[in-house]
Amino acid sequence: MDYFIIAITTVAGLAFHAWLIVRFRRWADRDLALSMAGSDPAKRSWMLQRLAEAKTQKIKRRDLQSWLEQQAQRYPAT
Repeated sequence: MDYFIIAITTVAGLAFHAWLIVRFRRWADRDLALSMAGSDPAKRSWMLQRLAEAKTQKIKRRDLQSWLEQQAQRYPAT
C-alpha cells in the first residue's frame, strides 16, 4: 500500500510540473508577442492573432521570436 501511495504521489507531482512548464511557455510566448506590440491595443490584438497563426503553422519555439519580429514589421500602419 505504501508503494501505491508513493507511486500515485510521484505521478501526480510529475503531471503537475509538466502542466506548469506548458503554462509558463505559453505565458512567455504571449509576453514576447505583446512586448513587440508596445502599447497600441490594435497592434497587441494583431500580434496575438499572429501568435495563434504561428501555433497553427507549428513554428518551432526557437524560430518564434524571429518569425514574430517579421510579422511585427508587416503590421499595417493606419
